[in-house]
Amino acid sequence: MRKLLVLSLLTLSLGAGSLFAQRGTRTMTIEEVNSGKFAAQPAGRGMRSMSDGLHYTMMDTQHKAILRYSFATGKLIDTLFSVDRARDCEFQKFDDYRLEPKGHHILLITDQEQIYRRSHKGNAYHYDVRRNRVEPLSETKGKVMIPTFSPDGRMVAFVRDGNIFIKKFEFDTEVQVTNDAERNKVMNGITDWVYEEEFETTRLLSWSEDSGYLAFVRTDETEVQEYSMPMYGTSQYPTSYTYKYPKAGTPNSRVSLHIYNVVDRSRKEVNFRDGAPYYIPRIEFVGREGQLAVFTLNRQQNHLRLFYVQNKTLLPKLILEDKSKTYVDSHNVTWSRFIPSGFIYPSERDGFRHLYHYSDKGVLLRQVTSGHYDVTNFYGADASGNLYYQAADESPMRRSIYRIDPKGKRTALHPGQGSNQAIFSDSFAYYINTFNNTTTPTVTAVYATGNLKPLRVLEDNQKLQQRLGEYRVSPKEFITLTGAEGQAMNAWIVKPHDFSLTRRYPVLMIQYSGPDSQQVLDQYGYGWEQVLASHGFIVVCVDGRGTGARGEEWRKCTYLRLGVKESADQIAAAKALGKLPYVDAGRIGIWGWSFGGYNTLMSLCHGDGTFKVGIAVAPVTDWRFYDTIYTERFMRTPQENPDGYKASSVLEVAHNLRGKLLLIHGSADDNVHVQNAMDFAELLVQRDLPFDMALYTDKNHSIYGGKTRDHLFKKMISYLQTNL
Repeated sequence: MRKLLVLSLLTLSLGAGSLFAQRGTRTMTIEEVNSGKFAAQPAGRGMRSMSDGLHYTMMDTQHKAILRYSFATGKLIDTLFSVDRARDCEFQKFDDYRLEPKGHHILLITDQEQIYRRSHKGNAYHYDVRRNRVEPLSETKGKVMIPTFSPDGRMVAFVRDGNIFIKKFEFDTEVQVTNDAERNKVMNGITDWVYEEEFETTRLLSWSEDSGYLAFVRTDETEVQEYSMPMYGTSQYPTSYTYKYPKAGTPNSRVSLHIYNVVDRSRKEVNFRDGAPYYIPRIEFVGREGQLAVFTLNRQQNHLRLFYVQNKTLLPKLILEDKSKTYVDSHNVTWSRFIPSGFIYPSERDGFRHLYHYSDKGVLLRQVTSGHYDVTNFYGADASGNLYYQAADESPMRRSIYRIDPKGKRTALHPGQGSNQAIFSDSFAYYINTFNNTTTPTVTAVYATGNLKPLRVLEDNQKLQQRLGEYRVSPKEFITLTGAEGQAMNAWIVKPHDFSLTRRYPVLMIQYSGPDSQQVLDQYGYGWEQVLASHGFIVVCVDGRGTGARGEEWRKCTYLRLGVKESADQIAAAKALGKLPYVDAGRIGIWGWSFGGYNTLMSLCHGDGTFKVGIAVAPVTDWRFYDTIYTERFMRTPQENPDGYKASSVLEVAHNLRGKLLLIHGSADDNVHVQNAMDFAELLVQRDLPFDMALYTDKNHSIYGGKTRDHLFKKMISYLQTNL
């Protein structure tokens, strides 16, 4: 505890355009922050690489056209589609688009409607490039999901109302592949709520490389229990929204794998010799002799298997197994890539997440990356066998982009220290890099791979830099705090305007703390911490144990007892801050949303008065209430781990609540149900423990819409001003 703070600010290269080269006089308001006034602008919407490897596309700002640009120069080449020029175009703008690889067809999505976090449905139109003509994708009315071109560009598979259809352009015909879909019972090709949320996928459908077969997963959620939410709206009586939501320890959907023959229209199920897989989080034809890659996981998610299924024989062949004493990270599935010489699989077998190269027979050819750092993304491979990836090697708080050749020689491709992300051309000859750090708003530029001098800067956010020069901003300082068991924790601190070492300030700790998450990052962003700083608060954010980019042991040490070590670390950090001469130890608060809201409650109930105030937004209060895939990944089932669930439950320790509490939830939260807040509130009532509560009508987990966000943050700021 004596080595509380290493107050060495990580020195960053500010440059002539530094945000802090000049200081303005205005103070940020919560309305300005919520409106995105200080958010960095992207270079464009819907930016995608074309299959030729030489060009990329994006929508214009009015969503009326698709523009084609050169990677080599970054200059506009031509317009691939325009609502003003296309014949028979009945819409004035569009929300999204899909390009057929050969460039003869484009799909345009209008009136897009969000379903859950990642899923959408919309009206789909087919644009025939050669005829310059727009027509509805389907003659049958109804919004569609996941429209997917066949590799030969002659067909599109899509889902409407849970059934799969194929539109054949050559014959202008539509074929229905499945006909058994029923809401809250069966769906094909798309995923249920929990797959979408926790495996981050909405598509379980893939074309073979010869366009002759379509593989898909059928999901039967008949046995999954329903959850209903009242939707109040403006009618005299509220309606009810009911959907399938599997909670920890309850039945999941049953999944099965099917392959459809486009020529003879037959559909066959793939049978696995040792029984149907429990989870199928990803399927993908690998582009070699009709081999379909199928990733499966057991319910405990500690045993991953990769099968190759030949589309004609339908015989699954086991290629790879990965087992863990805890769990196999879901990123191992999503980041795997199939390359000409086999596939790349991320694994934590040496204690850090690294890339491994396997042959198509499952033979390990080499470990591609190594060291005491985590690979944080994998982009793919070029024709020469060079691999491209993102890593947190400079610091857990930074992201860098690299190329590594077949002999292991690594080349840095990123232009600066901070946060780097890349979009590569299909040939990997070019890439678009987005760079930012705490002092630099996002700069997006086009590069020739291997050359750190940009070919063209697409967006440098100079207008934002000028706007920020009018405001008083408090920079984030990176510090190190000591955790509950003596471990060093990364943190940042924002001090009040006109900060003085002779004064003692209130502190608000803001955190998320969930597994493999990070909030202490060297990246640009201004949130409500700047508004709090203008009101005289110190704001601190600490990434404790369980968070990301610090290796498997750090990431998975919370296994089977979520919230225990996470809250202990926030309590230890608060006590450490309380010993600083400019901190009032009696006025420390904690805030968080979702897992952060849960950890706020855990910290208040285990902190024995360390925190004077806590604000918990949309918190889990008992992991029995949360979904199967997420909860059981880290906790197993309640039947397997009753003691862990008890130790991780806020409901078990509600009577120990100390400090002022503001509990906030959206009444239509489909993710963390309002049931969590209601059960916790009832326990406090029966214990006669005072608290404050706010419910937002018909709002989901993000609690937004209209003036909602302004109201929410103003309420929290007022609560902190009154009580902290």
